[in-house]
Amino acid sequence: MPYSVYLLASRRHGTLYLGVTNNLARRVSEHKAKRIPGFTATYDVTRLVWYETYERIDEAIAREKSLKKWRRDWKIRLIEEMNPDWSDLYASLNL
Repeated sequence: MPYSVYLLASRRHGTLYLGVTNNLARRVSEHKAKRIPGFTATYDVTRLVWYETYERIDEAIAREKSLKKWRRDWKIRLIEEMNPDWSDLYASLNL
């Protein structure tokens, strides 16, 4: 089962949220439906703008912890390398 590190955004250059999950499609759908109260529901951070997958959870968690230390402009550059238009990548996931 692949593990994913992902970034959500409220809009282009908007509020960012970084997370890790074992089921990216399910987790993003939870954010979109605001099923879990918290940061993403409060700030309407629901657009999947970047993700990476890993075979091992320890690798995914290590990457998430590393990215949490990054400056905002580095995260924006990472997003724009994969997704220059900041499109919502949720629809492109194999659901």
